[in-house]
Amino acid sequence: MSNAYFHIQEPKNEPYLSYAPGTPEREQLKEKLKELKSEAIEIPAIINGQEVYTETRSDVVIPHNRGHKLATLHQCGEKEINMAIEAALEAQKKWAVMPWEERVAIFRRAADLVTGPWRNTMNASTMLGQSKTAHQAEIEAAGELADFLRFNAWFLAKIMNEQPHSPDGVWNRVEYRPLEGFVFAVSPFNFTAIAGNLPTSPAMCGNVVLWKPSTDSVYSNYFFMKLLKEAGLPDGVINFVPGRGGAVGDPVLASPHFSGIHYTGSVPTFNHLWKTIGQNIDIYKTYPRIVGETGGKDFIFAHNSANIDALVVATLRAAFEYQGQKCSAASRMYVPDSIWPEFREKLLAEVGQIKVGDVEDFTNFMGAVISRKAFSDITSFIDYAEAADDAEIIAGGNYDDAKGFFIDPTVILTTNPKFKTMEEEIFGPVLTIFVYQDDDFETTLDLCDQTSPFALTGAIFAEDRYVIKKMSDKFRQAAGNFYINEKPTGAVVNQQPFGGARKSGTNDKAGSLINMLRWLSARSIKEVSVAPKDWRYPFMDAE
Repeated sequence: MSNAYFHIQEPKNEPYLSYAPGTPEREQLKEKLKELKSEAIEIPAIINGQEVYTETRSDVVIPHNRGHKLATLHQCGEKEINMAIEAALEAQKKWAVMPWEERVAIFRRAADLVTGPWRNTMNASTMLGQSKTAHQAEIEAAGELADFLRFNAWFLAKIMNEQPHSPDGVWNRVEYRPLEGFVFAVSPFNFTAIAGNLPTSPAMCGNVVLWKPSTDSVYSNYFFMKLLKEAGLPDGVINFVPGRGGAVGDPVLASPHFSGIHYTGSVPTFNHLWKTIGQNIDIYKTYPRIVGETGGKDFIFAHNSANIDALVVATLRAAFEYQGQKCSAASRMYVPDSIWPEFREKLLAEVGQIKVGDVEDFTNFMGAVISRKAFSDITSFIDYAEAADDAEIIAGGNYDDAKGFFIDPTVILTTNPKFKTMEEEIFGPVLTIFVYQDDDFETTLDLCDQTSPFALTGAIFAEDRYVIKKMSDKFRQAAGNFYINEKPTGAVVNQQPFGGARKSGTNDKAGSLINMLRWLSARSIKEVSVAPKDWRYPFMDAE
């Protein structure tokens, strides 16, 4: 029994290693890459702590070297999902009543494993399975993942410490309990950190979880699941159930014990899940919590007072880091005519220096896109722009899938502000620029705000403070994460809580106390010192 209030000190964000030539981490990471590539492993489901092998299997390959097999994945169906639900509900009996400080101790240890003995494994598996450079892997598969685990523990402690006012003679208090039933975590391919956060944040709050990782990032996700086991996570608390769409989702959402979903992925899938939850609402024992982040059509808007050199660097990094496969990646841009010639010259000069290839060559800035489907989808936009009369490709436009799914960083210039690549999410290294007349500045602000159904991230560049204020006000609803003279990517846990509204999701801000509250159910308790002995009130007395 707990007999003290346990304080968690505010963490610090994990510092990033550089992997510069001559550093020990560079050599250690390269050795781990060789080690992982030397063996094709089996990736089973993990249900109630046990490895479960299935008849439905698929190959896991390296996106930038698709002839190299990393693993055989065993995919779940209805049988395995029902096993996982049963295991989760059984584990809930002990996990839900475990003191919060005992739960967070497991995840705090997991964070130290991520940044300690497992760091190279998390980074190397992310590089190989998701085609990330060493830097892109380090900042999230090590840094951000550890930040989620450490800061979520601190957020939970703050929630527990927040208590209501108690007047004399009354003791008011609030206790927090997990949701009844289980939470369904559905994670994307593009961030190992997000994949790790989606199941662990509800679990930290006392919930039991079925975690469906993306089959495109299952390699690094599997290693994280093994790490959680080493950290001491009890069997059945998080059940690792890889599989395809409805094979996993349909039996999950058909269970009366379903109590919430923690999701990052596409709009169509999220819409389908929400509709299915609505159709099944009568069977559930509770109203499920729906927390989701879907995507964006993220913008950079430049004013003629912008610092052009800073604008060039931000544009290049925001559009092309990790092949543009970030929910926050810049894919549309508005540049005033007066600075366009200088900006164009400098941007194209820098884009021309970007190297694309195998991420094990540390001189490459970009790797491959994640899959055959992604390659086909992205290149269809490039082909469309190539054939259009109201657009031209001014950089890149080349692609090749002979060895890996490689697409060059591509810049499209359009005279049509509603051109297809200005409106639709691409999720690849394609940036479309619209050049506006300086006198049309305010109407173009409206255009930017109204063009996309998304509202995830956006950036403005200006040196004039009056203009910055005007632009900030205009884009109040256009971006849940808004950047001033900075690229619209790279949100850091506890610094820029992440999430957007409109069709970008429920804006429940991953990496903040806001998100943790979604996985808790509060009970308000009132206790009086001296209870009344007469039911009558003073106003009832006779004159």
